[in-house]
Amino acid sequence: MPDHDRLFIDGAWVPSRAQGTIDVVHATTEAVIARVPDGVAADVDAAVAAAAGAFESWSQTSVEDRAKLLSRVTEGLLARQTEIAATISAEMGMPFAQANVIQVGLPAMTWASMADMVGSYRFEERVNNSLVVREPIGVVGAITPWNYPLHQVSGKVAPALAVGCTVVLKPSEVAPLSAYLLAEVLEDAGLPPGVFNLVSGTGPVVGEAICAHPDVDMVSFTGSTAAGRRVAQVGAETIKRVTLELGGKSPFIILDDADLDQAVARGAAGCLLNSGQTCSALTRMLVPRARLEEAEQLAKAAFEANRLGDPLDPETTLGPLVSAVQRDRVRDHVRAGIEEGAKLVTGGAEPPDGLDRGYFVRPTVFSEVEPGMRIAKEEVFGPVLVIQPYDDEDDAVRIANDTVYGLAGGVFSSDADRALRVARRMRTGQVEVNGGAWNAYAPFGGYKQSGTGREFGTYGLEDFLEIKSIQL
Repeated sequence: MPDHDRLFIDGAWVPSRAQGTIDVVHATTEAVIARVPDGVAADVDAAVAAAAGAFESWSQTSVEDRAKLLSRVTEGLLARQTEIAATISAEMGMPFAQANVIQVGLPAMTWASMADMVGSYRFEERVNNSLVVREPIGVVGAITPWNYPLHQVSGKVAPALAVGCTVVLKPSEVAPLSAYLLAEVLEDAGLPPGVFNLVSGTGPVVGEAICAHPDVDMVSFTGSTAAGRRVAQVGAETIKRVTLELGGKSPFIILDDADLDQAVARGAAGCLLNSGQTCSALTRMLVPRARLEEAEQLAKAAFEANRLGDPLDPETTLGPLVSAVQRDRVRDHVRAGIEEGAKLVTGGAEPPDGLDRGYFVRPTVFSEVEPGMRIAKEEVFGPVLVIQPYDDEDDAVRIANDTVYGLAGGVFSSDADRALRVARRMRTGQVEVNGGAWNAYAPFGGYKQSGTGREFGTYGLEDFLEIKSIQL
């Protein structure tokens, strides 16, 4: 893969104001596959100036023209789908077959859905003697993670551009390459200079500069809850809008009338997607106490059926984690679970057999997990499932809500009305009922320490808008 030795600022590929670079490491081979600039605050200053300069003209373009551009971006992503999927598979480890569908398909769907929705969105309405108008907030700083690198970028950049904002993007320094490919697609689509700007670099330098910049009107951040707190603190100094999509410890309630085989299979899949590196992963499986042993054996079989290996091997179902840091962090959680007395059903902290290179972790299941254990409370962000028994429906809801997080959840039951009733009681931003599928038109975001604001659908558009009341 080629090095990207430039930043994209004001419609041009320009060198960084500093000389440093960041290595991008292959998650399977541990080899350096590319380098990107290690940007500095001066690069952010230039990018923000370009975005601020482009805002007036871009915000005044017609909705129709903006929608057409978003549609061209969709076409551009799909035209390079194989290249983008292979790039993401290399830099963060998802098997290629999955990356082709998820890591490129979902972003393309996001750009298409935003093009669709913005055309019918009501930017103005009459309220008695007032005209209430919704206007783009201005310059948006977007800071994104490595686990779904293009998807998370698209969830911010597409709606921001759709409503007339301009953007300065800092992608994750761990998996930045797909953001560079998106910049090329945007350039080819004819986006005017300054409307989209890309500055690679680290959070403490580039991310901090974006959050603190007085000419950035809004910061949209996705990442850890700890980093989100810092983003909110820095953004508060200039009273800018801050939206946060943070961590999760999502419960999956299997009710006592459920088909246990189907339910555990769905729960295992919801935990293991992207090797567990998913903020909305269903990592806590809540099962009736009387069926705990049966659920353990089903989960054990489901986890052990996965094949770890090279993401380019079509037989691989689970790839490596993104980095050595992440691998070691997950293994530390597994060791903590064992030390605190949880029942190890399968997996463990030892390296998988035959995989001497790459950031691999054994798919691991714990049972008899107590609420106070680290693996029950903390986001592991790896292929680790905890099974928690409950006594009745009220107890299941209590355990499900006993967390500082509230990003996602699930319910499985043979009675759809009962499942919906339980879903309504869960304090979380989205709940799947009996494996309900992802919806690009529905809002995504969390309660409690899982964040503020929503992405996707018209709700995602509205976070990038200010409201003005004109009295007539």
